[in-house]
Amino acid sequence: MNVQVVTDPDGRLLWLSPALPGRTHDLTAARAHRIIRICERQGIPIVADLAYQGAGPWLTTGIKRRPLKEPTPTEKTRNRAVAATRAPVERGVARMKSWRIFRRSRCSPNRMTSIAKAVLTLELQR
Repeated sequence: MNVQVVTDPDGRLLWLSPALPGRTHDLTAARAHRIIRICERQGIPIVADLAYQGAGPWLTTGIKRRPLKEPTPTEKTRNRAVAATRAPVERGVARMKSWRIFRRSRCSPNRMTSIAKAVLTLELQR
């Protein structure tokens, strides 16, 4: 299943998207749910992983390593800064994935959406 996650800078879950089939690419899912467009309109900066590269100027990602070339010191510095910014968010995503239902689920995306909403509600009460 592909569930997009929005967290605050401290890694607390704020929003989970409706579930899409697992074969859906992350950038396609973000566009389908209009996450990037909404954040841009609201003035909320986005820091994401390399799967979202090319999504537009409002989104910050690391720099992919080019084949047979070492990253420059500037690229290494940028990648470290992006990774440090994303670390709390990744902990939030890991916390969501700690729910066994997300690791073992073989149900339809519609049912998974209901489960994701329930998990978000429980996480917000923690």
